[in-house]
Amino acid sequence: MKRIIYIPFDHLHRKFGALKDADPKKDVIAFVQSARMSTGRNWHKERLFFLISSARHFAKSLEDEGFTVEYLKAATTIDGLNTISKKHKQLPIICAEPSSFRQFDALKKHGVSFVDNDFFLTPRPLFTQWAGGQKSFLMESFYRAQRVRLGILVEAGKPTGGAWNFDKENRLPPPKKYVGPKYLEHTRDEIDKEVAKELGHNPTKNWGTTRKAALAQMKNFFDNHFGEFGPLEDAMTTDNWALHHSLLSPYINNNLLHPSEVVSAAGKAFAKGDVPIESAEGFIRQLIGWREYVNGMYWFLGPDYRDNNQLKATRALLPLFSDPSKTQMNCIKATVTDINERAWVHHIPRLMLLSNLALITGTNPQAFLDWMREVFIDASEWVMVPNIIGMGVHADGGQMMTKPYAAGGAYISRMSNYCKGCSYNPKLRVGETACPFTTLYWDFLDRHKEAFAKNHRMSQTLFGLKRLSDLPELKERAQDVLKGLDKGLI
Repeated sequence: MKRIIYIPFDHLHRKFGALKDADPKKDVIAFVQSARMSTGRNWHKERLFFLISSARHFAKSLEDEGFTVEYLKAATTIDGLNTISKKHKQLPIICAEPSSFRQFDALKKHGVSFVDNDFFLTPRPLFTQWAGGQKSFLMESFYRAQRVRLGILVEAGKPTGGAWNFDKENRLPPPKKYVGPKYLEHTRDEIDKEVAKELGHNPTKNWGTTRKAALAQMKNFFDNHFGEFGPLEDAMTTDNWALHHSLLSPYINNNLLHPSEVVSAAGKAFAKGDVPIESAEGFIRQLIGWREYVNGMYWFLGPDYRDNNQLKATRALLPLFSDPSKTQMNCIKATVTDINERAWVHHIPRLMLLSNLALITGTNPQAFLDWMREVFIDASEWVMVPNIIGMGVHADGGQMMTKPYAAGGAYISRMSNYCKGCSYNPKLRVGETACPFTTLYWDFLDRHKEAFAKNHRMSQTLFGLKRLSDLPELKERAQDVLKGLDKGLI
């Protein structure tokens, strides 16, 4: 044997990373299930089950191919690598560049050699080149350049369908009593059962843990959901937990699926003519636009970016984020219940319910970031830091997003069925039945009006704040709401 190839739990693809030129006759494959990764924080057990079982299945597939595979449980990754190195005569260790600053530094100090991380479509140096030439980091600018560079949904340099972005067509509310095609249920094999037993967890059937299951999930999406994805991608409903979302992010983020495979499949499905351009473009934008942009910004902005707190938000994490019984708001109760059950909700509840609430309540961004990292099945450090610090709670002062994603109850009422039968009225700002989102939205603007005064995108909103005749009463109601939220009573 000539080398040890270390495989992090998010590098699970045979044809990319350090495995693409691996040889069973020359390479030892190392996996380390660290205690820090599995028990160091209050991780959602569904998330741990998915990550650990996926890694063990992948390790088994490499064994079946003829590799010598070392899968070790250890206190830390470095401890595990030390044990494996001693067993294999201190062979040199290689790894694809890790996905977080912390792991990169730890492996570098240990003497690990790196190959380029090719689990994304945009190499890190290429993104740095793009970002270094920008006055502002508009995702839309990056996305359009990506479309041209990768030759996706473009014809002679112009966008297919005559526009770069069909976002306006993709904002339909959910149909009443909506029932869509069923999503796949995944059966559990012996490896799954072993991991579930170790974790003391009864996993759902929502998430597969093998390459075969990931491919089946992808096929199900393109066969049954792709056409309806776009128009309903922002909708929220208690009638259907996933609507037409792909449910592919966990598999792409641990690389049971490579993004190039998903993009290719999307292109083929669109080429058949059965999928409207708004669905195709909306899905492609999430893959080659937002996902690549967020990863690029994580590395471009540096390790200290996650510590930003430009709005000086200090509130402790609200009890409702972990316990849905601690709120009377239907939208949050339903969302947190879904998270507790399957470690997933789609991007609009994450942004416009959870992050929005953290933003307008002044919740500490690092406390909220840590919680989001722990509870979502697809939550890697690289994806959550920019999404939360930059987009979700505007803690970077506008470095990524030009305006905060704050909204009142009207948005939730328009895009969901949560407000029907709720204790609170999204149309009211004051009074005991006023929607907390509506009250706190205006209170948030009032608290930070000086900070936003020079932001031209906020001028119309701040003008609306000046016209509120009940602002003093609203501010009193806001304090009551904040106290009630802290106690788990609102």
